Amino acid sequence: MTRPSPDFHPVLRVLHWLMAALVLAMLFIGVFMVSTSGPAYVMLLDLHRPIGIAILILVLLRLPLRLATGAPALPEDLAPLQKRIAGGSHVLLYAALFALPLIGWGMLSAGGYPVRLGGGIVLPPILPHDLALYALLRAAHTAIALAFFALILLHLAAALMHGLVRRDGVLRGMTTGHAPSPAAPPADDDKGEQTATLPA
Repeated sequence: MTRPSPDFHPVLRVLHWLMAALVLAMLFIGVFMVSTSGPAYVMLLDLHRPIGIAILILVLLRLPLRLATGAPALPEDLAPLQKRIAGGSHVLLYAALFALPLIGWGMLSAGGYPVRLGGGIVLPPILPHDLALYALLRAAHTAIALAFFALILLHLAAALMHGLVRRDGVLRGMTTGHAPSPAAPPADDDKGEQTATLPA
């Protein structure tokens, strides 16, 4: 669905930047989790789980709003291939945002690990205890996370190209938005009639 406005829906913009902050935090947490152990690993894991579930909740809110409100049309002078790549990358980003936390939840369930969100809240398992399934989901979680990181870099590069090189308003549509167009001055019908009646 194409949105008539050059800007994304305001709520969609808020969700986008909130999720961007959470995803950035998750990337840093994930990198440090790989390179640490002991109490530091446990502390990072305690952050990783609730942030992942928060991202899952937000994407479940964001996707219906995105489908309902649409997206601004891309610039007409953008090459058709670039438009297809942009559309495909957005689909993959949404898929990864949904799949990563869901697979993580399933992986922990299969491994027999509780998904603690803090405050005494523990999510129920969504898969039966199965160590082979746990290993499979863990590998899938890692592979999708790496692909997701590559997608984020592509998304960031495209945003910078639109904002700094092309300056076509695409980036502004997801940040501050465009200023409203000034109202056209009312037509001066009397002046037009007088001009039409003047002799040549």
